[in-house]
Amino acid sequence: MAEPVRFSVGEMVLVATLCAASAGAFVGRVWPIASNILRAKKDVGFSIRPVGRRVLVFFWEVLCQAKVIRQRPLPGMAHAFVFWGFLAFALVSLNHLVTAFGLGFLQRVGAVGTFYFGFAGVWAVLVAVSIAGLFWRRFVVRPKWLGEKVSVESGVIAGLIFVLMVSYLAAFFVADDGVAVQALWWVHTLALLVFLPIIPGTKHLHLVLSPLTVFLKRGEFSQIPKLDDSEGSEDFGLVAGRDLTQLIALQAYSCVECGRCTEHCPASTTGKVLNPKEIVLGVRGYLNEFGPRSEASLLVEMRDAEMRDATSALSMEAAFECTTCGACEYQCPVGVEHLPILIGLRRGAVNTGAWEDGYGTKLFLALEKQGNALGMSSMERDKFVAKQEFPIFDGSQEYCLWLGCMGGYDPKGREIIADFARVMRYLGTSFGVMKKEKCTGDPARRLGNDLVFGTLAEAGLKAFEQAKVKKIVAICPHCVRTIASDWREYGIAPEIEHHSEFMARFTERLPKQAGESIVYHDPCYLGRYQDVYEEPRAVVAAAGTLVEAERNHERSFCCGAGGGLAFLGEETGERVSHVRAAELVATGAQTIGTACPFCNTMFRDALGAVGGERPPVLLDIAQLTARALPAQPSEF
Repeated sequence: MAEPVRFSVGEMVLVATLCAASAGAFVGRVWPIASNILRAKKDVGFSIRPVGRRVLVFFWEVLCQAKVIRQRPLPGMAHAFVFWGFLAFALVSLNHLVTAFGLGFLQRVGAVGTFYFGFAGVWAVLVAVSIAGLFWRRFVVRPKWLGEKVSVESGVIAGLIFVLMVSYLAAFFVADDGVAVQALWWVHTLALLVFLPIIPGTKHLHLVLSPLTVFLKRGEFSQIPKLDDSEGSEDFGLVAGRDLTQLIALQAYSCVECGRCTEHCPASTTGKVLNPKEIVLGVRGYLNEFGPRSEASLLVEMRDAEMRDATSALSMEAAFECTTCGACEYQCPVGVEHLPILIGLRRGAVNTGAWEDGYGTKLFLALEKQGNALGMSSMERDKFVAKQEFPIFDGSQEYCLWLGCMGGYDPKGREIIADFARVMRYLGTSFGVMKKEKCTGDPARRLGNDLVFGTLAEAGLKAFEQAKVKKIVAICPHCVRTIASDWREYGIAPEIEHHSEFMARFTERLPKQAGESIVYHDPCYLGRYQDVYEEPRAVVAAAGTLVEAERNHERSFCCGAGGGLAFLGEETGERVSHVRAAELVATGAQTIGTACPFCNTMFRDALGAVGGERPPVLLDIAQLTARALPAQPSEF
């Protein structure tokens, strides 16, 4: 590889001046961003521990680019090649600059230098081809998820990367001395020095920030941060700039604007106002416009008239269209956690009384007065328990069977509970139900009502403690997640598992069925939230022939019920449940298998509209299993 042999004093001074100017411009442009992040409010309860888990996530998601590749294989590989090429070029670029001062540490002669320059050459080819492909995709193909606005800076950055690679490769084919090698060296140097200060003002800032963002992600998927309850603090959620935390600010500036979150968002893809990418960019815009200490409201409806045009993506309508399915957060390749932001905005609107919604008010009153989201008298649950002859949990049984709002009050939910109880009895598992049960508070939690949620969580923990419950099994993934994770702010609940996990352990002891085709729908709160995918499939496979929908496992499409939306009014645009039900019907399966009573309810209504003349049978996995059981429980 040809390189200039020597540089004049004038050239050295020029290189040093240009390097200083480039570095100074970079620092000057990145400092306001760093200042906004550092001046933002500290995250309550944040801990770097466990470091080991963070290192593994960093290795897998950043160094291996696993999420980038898995979720969008072709452009993902192109991006990965560019990233790995940058790593390979780190030594080459440093050596390139210090060569001007006679300090080069990679020599053209010798085994090490020959190998490394050739190794970098291979990566230069891969990077050049990849960046050209990514440029073509963004500026010619232009997938709608990338947004209608074409970023000129992105084109400039891509061009500079291409020039860096081509100028490096060209140096392999010119003579050691002469004008050509000098020209290539300067072209490469200028491209490198121009590239650096452009980064802070573009989405390419993720090159600097995203490794840190991934490493510092909250410890749990869609973890809703605890409000600051210290003395003198008035934390109601994300109300104004003063409430934005350092993690939120870091993530907002790390967004790469790839649109994966938008592509997989059920609200966005069915014509709603919500666009998770624009929410994150809205936070970034707010920070740039008002700063992290501002008293200006985050939600546009709550701002003064003269401020309303700035960052209009942060609207109350958008925030309350989120189903909290987690698809956005799961897809994000740079560690942005959308749900804590969206739920934080809801908290700010609800806890300050700014959100006015008749259905929401009715729901919160039902939870406060009746202790269940359906607003029914507890006597209705008592009648159901008596009719089914469920024993009351007294501490002697192995499991507490948690009914939940749907299992205790909804007619179809009761059918699921009754059939699952039959399965437990068939297996000889002892269980009892709570004499009195209140909602876990899931809809209040996701809609941002911390007062109602906290009251329900404390009541639930106290009830479990008094009843000496050790193990819980529930048919509702929302209940499982809320009790296991969200209640931790108030105490540690007993061990809880989903009924799919329970039944999967006993598939060898349950009757096998054959012939019928069953398409299984992954509930968001069981799949993405709890990483439970194979257990319900094992149950379905024992009840018939498993069929997969086009979108399955972590890419499963939401039913539309999450985030408290099951209890709110009619949604705008196309109904999320109808879109998903149509996908399930399109598989041609005879039966749709669900593992969440909310999904079951949503599809029950949707199938009437999209199921055709002979819609598939809709059954929970407990019902699929129970239908093959003998009339009398087996003796064990």
